[in-house]
Amino acid sequence: MTDNLEDPLALERQVCFALAVASRNVIALYRPLLEPMGLTHPQYLVMLALWQRAPLSVKELSGLLQLDPGTLSPLLKRLEAAGLISRQRARDDERLLAVTLTAEGQELRRQAELIPPAVFARLGMPLDELLQLHAALTKVIEVTQKEGPDAS
Repeated sequence: MTDNLEDPLALERQVCFALAVASRNVIALYRPLLEPMGLTHPQYLVMLALWQRAPLSVKELSGLLQLDPGTLSPLLKRLEAAGLISRQRARDDERLLAVTLTAEGQELRRQAELIPPAVFARLGMPLDELLQLHAALTKVIEVTQKEGPDAS
């Protein structure tokens, strides 16, 4: 066995491991904040996109969230069943499904405005560190999107 400081395959040195564990842990911080709103974390992300830019087509929403339509569709169905969104065919193009917020979905935004500061408090990290982390992760996203899943 090699020393973990020198072993390129040491688990604790892997970026993928750090990202996976951090992602699970941060999403877990959101759970108790979202439960009273009746939202899961993926549903919250959909609502964030809609609060910012509604109405959106399913295709636009899929692109913003970087989710394939097959993953997005069940989320939208559950949000619609909860009365937070409506999905209707676009008037000018019947092929497009437009997603809009209902009055209840718009009202939920007030509760959601309390979530970012609560997460910030639970993380207990200085704001400048979180901003640096966000910038670094955004760069990782950009680089990996350019590379694509099949890049060699």
